[in-house]
Amino acid sequence: MYNSYLDVNPEVAAALAAGKPVVALESTIISHGMPYPQNVETALAVENIVRENGAVPATIAILGGRLKAGLTKDEIEYLGKAGQKVTKASRRDLPVLVAKGMDGATTVTTTMMIAHMAGISIFATGGIGGVHRGAETTMDISADLEELANTPVMVVCAGAKAILDLGLTLEYLETHGVPVIGYGTKELPAFYTRTSGFGVDYELDTPEELAKTFKVQRDLGLKGGILVTNPIPAEYSMDPAVINRAIDEAVAQSVLEGVHGKAATPYLLAKVKELTGGESLESNIHLVFNNAALAAKTAAAYAKL
Repeated sequence: MYNSYLDVNPEVAAALAAGKPVVALESTIISHGMPYPQNVETALAVENIVRENGAVPATIAILGGRLKAGLTKDEIEYLGKAGQKVTKASRRDLPVLVAKGMDGATTVTTTMMIAHMAGISIFATGGIGGVHRGAETTMDISADLEELANTPVMVVCAGAKAILDLGLTLEYLETHGVPVIGYGTKELPAFYTRTSGFGVDYELDTPEELAKTFKVQRDLGLKGGILVTNPIPAEYSMDPAVINRAIDEAVAQSVLEGVHGKAATPYLLAKVKELTGGESLESNIHLVFNNAALAAKTAAAYAKL
């Protein structure tokens, strides 16, 4: 039974009712991730990749105060054109946005929440948020980690965003009992690059293994989700020295300008894009495509269990 604030797209609702695979997709990448029309083109391409790999896409957002599980092309176009005028919506924003009838682009946190409300178990994104560099003094820790600890959704990503403190992010996830799985790798991918120097909890090599692990977690009644880290395709992986130099410079600039909170990630990603001459954005797009394909295959395997 859906809650009274949630609208599930008819195609998505029909797929869920029939036990067919569905993959949730976030909308922050549309409104805050890249300029128009590239944002809309990318969002529609991601939906097509989900379809090509056997699942129904459900892009998630808040429109006019309604929680939306599955957007139309017109709604995706609207978000793309509105861009950063749309609120970047995390857990704390939902009550106000819904009560005031506002729009919101969903982060990993709110996409997980709305997906779970709709009965969607698998979610593909670019990279999760995490513990920011310098968090030992700023306490800047993404709500994504707490959501992974509490909401039963499998999140397929290319690792935590490379702008973060990856070691502390892994420690936080371990403390909260979130399994971190490397898809075909024993090492945590670092978003723009395939390696980070940090290990994952387990390596699994097929969508079927991922699906079975998630089903067992649900059968055991364990709370929280599972984080699947899927390395960026090798041909789009960036030189670690180049990307790390750009990140260090972006972080230093953000400190000088006093950027923090929900503004930090968009600022840092934009600055890294600027410093790498746009190469980081190209990598970002292709890692999202790669994650969408794996999530769809995993959702298809999960639907058969």
